Amino acid sequence: MAGPRTPPYYSPTYKPNAANFPSSPYSIRINVYTLAIAITFLCSITYLFGRGSISTSPVSNVAATIPCIPLKITSTSAASNNSKISSSSSSTSSQLDFSTNQGDDEGEGVVPDDSVKVYPACDIKYSEYTPCEDPQRSLKFKRDRLIYRERHCPDKSQLLKCRIPAPYGYKKPFKWPKSRDLAWYANVPHKELTVEKAVQNWIRKEGDKFRFPGGGTMFPNGADAYVDDIDKLINLKDGSIRTAIDTGCGVASWGAYLLSRDILAMSFAPRDTHEAQVQFALERGVPALIGVLASKRLPYPSRAFDMAHCSRCLIPWDQYDGEYLMEVDRVLRPGGYWILSGPPIRWRKYWKGWERTRDDLNGEQTRIEEVAKKLCWKKFVEKDDIAIWQKPYNHFQCKEQKKKLMCPAQDPDKAWYTELSTCVTPLPEVSSEEEVAGGQLEKWPKRLHAIPPRISSGTVNGVTAESFEKDSQLWQKRVSYYKSVDNKLNQPGRYRNLLDMNAYLGGFAASWIDDLVWVMNVVPVEAEVNTLGVIYERGLVGTYQNWCEAMSTYPRTYDLIHADSIFTMYKDRCEMEDILLEMDRILRPEGSVIIREDVDILVEVKKIADGLKWDTLIVDHEDGPMEREKLLFAVKSYWTAPATQDSNNTSANPRMI
Repeated sequence: MAGPRTPPYYSPTYKPNAANFPSSPYSIRINVYTLAIAITFLCSITYLFGRGSISTSPVSNVAATIPCIPLKITSTSAASNNSKISSSSSSTSSQLDFSTNQGDDEGEGVVPDDSVKVYPACDIKYSEYTPCEDPQRSLKFKRDRLIYRERHCPDKSQLLKCRIPAPYGYKKPFKWPKSRDLAWYANVPHKELTVEKAVQNWIRKEGDKFRFPGGGTMFPNGADAYVDDIDKLINLKDGSIRTAIDTGCGVASWGAYLLSRDILAMSFAPRDTHEAQVQFALERGVPALIGVLASKRLPYPSRAFDMAHCSRCLIPWDQYDGEYLMEVDRVLRPGGYWILSGPPIRWRKYWKGWERTRDDLNGEQTRIEEVAKKLCWKKFVEKDDIAIWQKPYNHFQCKEQKKKLMCPAQDPDKAWYTELSTCVTPLPEVSSEEEVAGGQLEKWPKRLHAIPPRISSGTVNGVTAESFEKDSQLWQKRVSYYKSVDNKLNQPGRYRNLLDMNAYLGGFAASWIDDLVWVMNVVPVEAEVNTLGVIYERGLVGTYQNWCEAMSTYPRTYDLIHADSIFTMYKDRCEMEDILLEMDRILRPEGSVIIREDVDILVEVKKIADGLKWDTLIVDHEDGPMEREKLLFAVKSYWTAPATQDSNNTSANPRMI
């Protein structure tokens, strides 16, 4: 057998019966055979009496408008029929298979029928494949300004049509908060950082585990103590700082230790010679993306973060006319802080160790100070190894910038393959110098449910305070329903990294706020309304994404993926199978998927999901079986590459556990 697996194998794609799950107002407890008889009866009545003759009955109206279809009921035992029940309505003439395909002794799962395309395993060399940050493809692009490390995605003819294997011996990650400090070596088998950063105490290998002591280049006493040092300079405890961005994050220890202060940091680093930095961060259960400041805007809206941070992140802030600091200014909230430690800060003490001259380091700091003045930032404090600047609350008194440096009319939130520019992103107009541009935010946690200023000011098309509150209530109801269908969602620590592929106002993420999880909220660039700024104003984090392309993350990133109407949105834009293959790539073994779609689309999704060897089940909408929208619950099967595999044999079969 391949490496040890995490018992027990679970499948949340079932309707719990009264014996194994407490009563829920959303639970569906109809015997599937009774349902089949009822549908047959309704079809007969409709046929005999005609549609118009029974129009006074709500049930009959549904039967009249939605043609009856036969249900294909498959089960492996009588017991499974009682615990794995689902019902659905459809306007298609095809049959729906609502049974759960339980895995066999080797976890292979029930073999799909001949009509289902089965996707083979990729070669083990693709175990850490990041399609849009592929090291080989990057060599074709300019090294100037690290452009070669930006997103460069494969074209359609280069897309893989196979399932990315987990490395041999892959184990379920440690539960949070234990995962902050420990990870399995088999999950991220890279020792480079244990050698290269040994003195700085980033990471240590201890037997079959990695330990993250919380060290860093500029925090020798550990990230926790470093965060305490920052807290002595700016208040990290009163809820005014909730969202942060860490540029050049390493293994994201800064973000990991901010979580205990109720501060949510978005960490990023490129895929570079420091192998697997972001992969380690995600394995630890810390929000992170592969990314780099080069020639494009960061994939975040304007005025998103309360705090930005660079600890020896090696970004040339003083070069290119200050373009990189101008991008930090764009994503920094009015009154937000920029924190810099490492070169050139405190160069008088460290210049010999940094192997640079005094004049060189002094010149760099002088140029940074000059760019900060152009941005109207004020030097808040410089103490020991840490310097902090503060962005103004408005541009009321920035007369010189208004004349010379302000960007021309543009969308400040547009940030998907958008070129950087050497100009200052203007803040919303104010009537006095005391007013906060864009509106004052509530402190956390009140911020989560308060009406976001972008909505109260009417700048988000079609969204009002009333519709915002209704959306929040809707997602409370929906997540409650999800937890009634899948009792694993109620188990603390079962899930940590969540992804919402179409987040809208962040209602899904807000409904999980009391659980030990974090949610990456994605606003597709194809969405009719750009709502990512609203999500950040709620104190949540997220990114932009085109789901016809791969996400800037490693395989096996997320424990749970939620997809609301994604396949409807991308129906005429790209292939359904490519989106599902990407979901399979970034989903952990035994990770869960919840997909909301019209039943016709969901039937096609299920066919592909079965070909991916997911364990799948279609269930009714939370409002009942008469809704055309249905839900697909799925679990990715646990499997890894074999202990040995010929890297040239791309058709090699994986070892199923």
